[in-house]
Amino acid sequence: MMFTSFTSAPGWRASAAATLCVGLLAGAAAAAPVGPAAERPAVMVQRPASAVLLGAAAAGQRTVAVGERGVLIVSDDGGAQWRQVALPTSVTLTAVRFADARHGVAVGHGGTVLTSADGGERWTQRLDGLRLAQLALQAAQRSGDAARIREAERLVAEGADKPFLDVLVWDAKRFLAVGAFGLAFATEDGGQTWTPWMDRLPNPKGMHLYVARRAGDTVLLAGEQGLLMRSSDNGQNFQSMTSPYPGSWFTGEILGQEMLLAGMRGNVWRSTDGGEQWAQIANPRPASVTASLPVGNAVLLANQAGQVLRLQGDALQPLDTPPQAPLAGLVAAGKQLLGLGVNGIHALKGGEQ
Repeated sequence: MMFTSFTSAPGWRASAAATLCVGLLAGAAAAAPVGPAAERPAVMVQRPASAVLLGAAAAGQRTVAVGERGVLIVSDDGGAQWRQVALPTSVTLTAVRFADARHGVAVGHGGTVLTSADGGERWTQRLDGLRLAQLALQAAQRSGDAARIREAERLVAEGADKPFLDVLVWDAKRFLAVGAFGLAFATEDGGQTWTPWMDRLPNPKGMHLYVARRAGDTVLLAGEQGLLMRSSDNGQNFQSMTSPYPGSWFTGEILGQEMLLAGMRGNVWRSTDGGEQWAQIANPRPASVTASLPVGNAVLLANQAGQVLRLQGDALQPLDTPPQAPLAGLVAAGKQLLGLGVNGIHALKGGEQ
């Protein structure tokens, strides 16, 4: 795997507000070194629900959303009202997941990982780019692999300039953060200690990882330029998969025996045999798909054009929702569907569940 300077990457999101939505996911791949932002508490803003938001998750009956400049907001009434929660960092946060109603993890720029054990009220920083670089170097030195050592030394030299872009949660203690240039770090104790996973991933070119999903013992990772890999033993070993499309994947789901992938130019593909064979699903809206949300026996997809589509069976149909700004994510809050992106988070009329 090769680490190059993040500022020289041809990525999408030098500023999430500037190049959303293709920028909303991968564009973190154009972030510059975060410097003091990692050490500065998030600024409390007047209208936090209108901030640029990039990820959201349910924490029991609560909804939690994260975004630019360390903004993290919570709602306990289905998204009608929001309040900002204080954080120890002001870096952009790209994703948030909860294992249950209390235990959550948020990831973002500068190799940042935060955890909460009280439903998102208080957050503790567990990892940053400087520490992860040192961990990668230590692991490489233990391996004695000269190539790994050179790559890790480069990671140390470049500083905390690489973001995490997704996080996979097994339970309150186990999760995997993945991101730019193939970054992958796992913990089994809630973030107290971390293990670099880059050496176990078939990603020799260090492609960005945008998608991390699991079901049972199956783990699916996907990303830049059709990068696609699978583990059938909960991440102990990964095998490269033949991608049906050479462009980047920005979201995906594992649904029972099915796998679903979506990404650039409206590409949506499905496999019913664990990824051996794929069938393309016709998309009437060929804008890049940026987010997915399983709802009952259907999957909702959001795209760069601000549209939401429902996949049910073999049919992909647009929902009757008013035009939106580019969308970065979807989250269900009770019976209400919420969309988030450059204009903050809001209910999507016509998307009620």
